[in-house]
Amino acid sequence: MTSIHVPTLLLCCLVTAWRVAWATEFVGSETCGGCHHAEFKAWQGSHHELAMQHANTNTVLGDFDDARFSYAGVTSRFYREGDLFMVYTDGPDGEMRSFTITHTFGVYPLQQYLIGFPDGRYQALGIAWDSRPEAAGGQRWMHVYEGQEITHESRLHWSRPSQNWNFMCADCHSTNLEKNYIENSDQFSSSYSEISVGCEACHGPGSRHIEWAALAAPGRPADGDKGFSHLLNERQGVYWVPNPETGNASRSEPNAERREIEVCASCHSRRGIIKEGAAREASFLDHYVPALLTEGLYHASGQIQDEVYVWGSFIQSKMFAAGVTCSDCHEPHSQALLSPDDGVCLQCHQPDRYQVVDHHRHSPESSGARCANCHMPESIYMVVDPRRDHSMRVPRPDESLKFGTPNACNQCHTDQNTTWAAQHFTAWYPSPGDPYQSWTEALTMARENDPRAAGALSELVRDTAVPDIARATAILELGRFLSPQTAPALQVALRDEAALVRMAAMRVLDQLPVETALPVSAHLLQDDVLAVRAEAARVLASASRTQMNDAGKQLLDTSIIEYTATQRLNADRAESLMNLGNLSTALNKATEAEQFYRQALKREPDFIPAWINIADLYRAQGMSSLALDTLQTANRQIPDSAELEHALGLALVRSGRADESLVALSRAVELEKDNARFAYVYAVALNSMGQSEAALNTLETTHARHPNNRDTLFALATINRDLKRRDDAIKWAQELTRRYPGDPSARNLLESLLSAVAPEK
Repeated sequence: MTSIHVPTLLLCCLVTAWRVAWATEFVGSETCGGCHHAEFKAWQGSHHELAMQHANTNTVLGDFDDARFSYAGVTSRFYREGDLFMVYTDGPDGEMRSFTITHTFGVYPLQQYLIGFPDGRYQALGIAWDSRPEAAGGQRWMHVYEGQEITHESRLHWSRPSQNWNFMCADCHSTNLEKNYIENSDQFSSSYSEISVGCEACHGPGSRHIEWAALAAPGRPADGDKGFSHLLNERQGVYWVPNPETGNASRSEPNAERREIEVCASCHSRRGIIKEGAAREASFLDHYVPALLTEGLYHASGQIQDEVYVWGSFIQSKMFAAGVTCSDCHEPHSQALLSPDDGVCLQCHQPDRYQVVDHHRHSPESSGARCANCHMPESIYMVVDPRRDHSMRVPRPDESLKFGTPNACNQCHTDQNTTWAAQHFTAWYPSPGDPYQSWTEALTMARENDPRAAGALSELVRDTAVPDIARATAILELGRFLSPQTAPALQVALRDEAALVRMAAMRVLDQLPVETALPVSAHLLQDDVLAVRAEAARVLASASRTQMNDAGKQLLDTSIIEYTATQRLNADRAESLMNLGNLSTALNKATEAEQFYRQALKREPDFIPAWINIADLYRAQGMSSLALDTLQTANRQIPDSAELEHALGLALVRSGRADESLVALSRAVELEKDNARFAYVYAVALNSMGQSEAALNTLETTHARHPNNRDTLFALATINRDLKRRDDAIKWAQELTRRYPGDPSARNLLESLLSAVAPEK
């Protein structure tokens, strides 16, 4: 720690004097800089310091000299009114009008702009300034959803909740955010201690540290927390020991805390907030619920797909397992690499082993010889923003051939195909086995609903050498294959040492009757980690109290209160209001549930799950006509939703309006051609109305797209059986048993078909 000069010590004493004794308060980065000069200087000008600024001539980078930009049929104009920066663009209702830019958001490679509303809401404009040099294609206005034609009716429009600063952005672009959402008036009174990501965003409030620093040296504790809620000192006294045999280095002592990574993860991860608290005394999972390696966010290999930031990639890596922290590679205050280019890797990996052609197989001066280009390939987000994959994996074009996953080789060699890359790779590395990142095949099979995935996922869950995030994803995917054979893996996961795995296992139990789930998971209601406890409360909320003792009832009720608080925190979001409605439904509070669903629709009128849940609520109460009316209203308001059309079709079937139901079910299939469930239901409806040939055509088309779909195969076999087409029925039943060899109902179907007397020719 930097030594304290006498004038600075006096300043610290003055600051301390006006604070309540031992109060934990935020003091601001300027105060921290009074002692920590080098760190403060490194922070100045960093992306953290410039994460958010008031809009003025010193901070705005964009062209507001009557500049125009056209997108999705709207031409926006950027101009000045005195000291104000203005934009004339389409508002929430689609009408053109002028808005005042209040803040800048980020600096490079693009800068976004915030617009304030009277209700305390701030929205991030979708049109951003490309701040790269002109020679690199920058110095222009651009839209962050280029090519998507986002209009005011889209959920991605700048005026909609998905672009709301108070919820989406503020926690990571300022210090000590208090969102202060006022639920009954749907307004915000958000505040922060510092507009930027300051010292205390990572280190926690500094007032007690100032008091500690002001103590006379003889009386000051030499160890302990130094007045912080936590210390980021995992690297203190630690060094990396080279191993000449492997060419790698190992940490001088194991890294048991991981606090630094968790602090960084609070912003550098794809996650949802379940508890506010800038000090973050507890673990990451006591404040956030992170995304797992799910389809659409990550490729089956774990490589980044959507914008998932860094944490979810990094904790898959061997570097993380070896004890590497963020600040082993990045200077934490400036965020710059500790050494340029390969230098940061060569801190631990010997040049004579890795910076040679025999290793990287490229010309030494080429970009292909750079460590990061092979092991941390870039993906472009927001049109111009390259982000490196931090899973630091071996490029595997051979796996790309098998599973369709990307690889670094073809990301550079765009003029060559995957076969070319795989041939070179296997010639260089005949046995490339990388057992650490070994889940690509299992997750690929799961995403394809291949029943063989059940065994592979079960093994993955049990293998504690596999990164926790991959094992958690495996147990989540195992939910597609619940059976007596997969139950043991689920039971093991419910008591796993990794909180991520326990959380995912609890989600899987949501598919089972609560009477089955309660005995094996009640212990998670008192888990050490909030993310796990909240999940347990949600899943077990509907459990009957009649079979519980007083302690069990109290524990469940307390956990439900805690879960409710996680959702109330985000009551500005339709998703959280729906979750509260679902909780009320589980507790048999139908009126309260409907109120929450209606509130969700007030926040977002086109929030489809709330419409469907209201209809389901009415149906459960025996009000089928009201359920049907609700879905018809929703379909008029949101005319192109496959999910709503499907729900409407089912409601019409229940109402005895079969002809109309076919129209809705057919439209659902047309709108979402790749949805096997929608196609199956439509085919069953067709068959029930005597249109068996049309049903079989639909099912065969679906089977071609989804060869592992069990319902489709079962229907193909049974419909052909009922049509007296024994050979076709046997063919489909054999395919069903081939793909589902352990399914007793499939085996029984085939046996019954084989034993039946063949019709006379």
